[in-house]
Amino acid sequence: MISHLRGRLLEKHPNRVIVDVNGVGYDVHVPLSTFYEMAEAGEEIALRIHTHVREDALLLYGFATVLELHIFERLISVSGIGPKLGLAVLSGIEPHDLVSAIRTANVARLTGIPGIGKKIAERIGLELKDKMASFLPADDSAQPSTATTDTLRDDVLSALTNLGYHRPLAEHAADNAMKKSTGHNFEHILKYALRELAK
Repeated sequence: MISHLRGRLLEKHPNRVIVDVNGVGYDVHVPLSTFYEMAEAGEEIALRIHTHVREDALLLYGFATVLELHIFERLISVSGIGPKLGLAVLSGIEPHDLVSAIRTANVARLTGIPGIGKKIAERIGLELKDKMASFLPADDSAQPSTATTDTLRDDVLSALTNLGYHRPLAEHAADNAMKKSTGHNFEHILKYALRELAK
């Protein structure tokens, strides 16, 4: 089984990349969380790999971090979640936010991810809650978890999607704005998120 790839990035797309390793091109499916952190085409890249074997295909799924790989492998262990939906989940929410949502069985947060309905969200919370305990420090105080912060983020995300931005892109911009913005004012953070999307 392939578990790691290091080589030159030949092609880069939001959902898949081609990595040249000693003249062999590997087609690797990636979530947006990995895509955003990736080097540009022509540069060297290293990915953690999950090899998925089917009767008719051998598929590679690549991740920038061990955390993303472990979350993905936990997700696809849940009944009703295959690799395609597992990638969609990681593309719809930041990994640390996803771990927090699963650990607290936050169904509302999980159903905000495209492709995740209430039943699957409840199943994720039920089956993975305890398995996520080691993924984040016991003290999650560094993670934005207050009601005020959550509400502000949701307001910014709602504004961005209402402006027509695709949800995963809006999620990424809102999360970056929340992390990097020094103010806690809605308009200030929204402007920062719009600047992120304009890059």
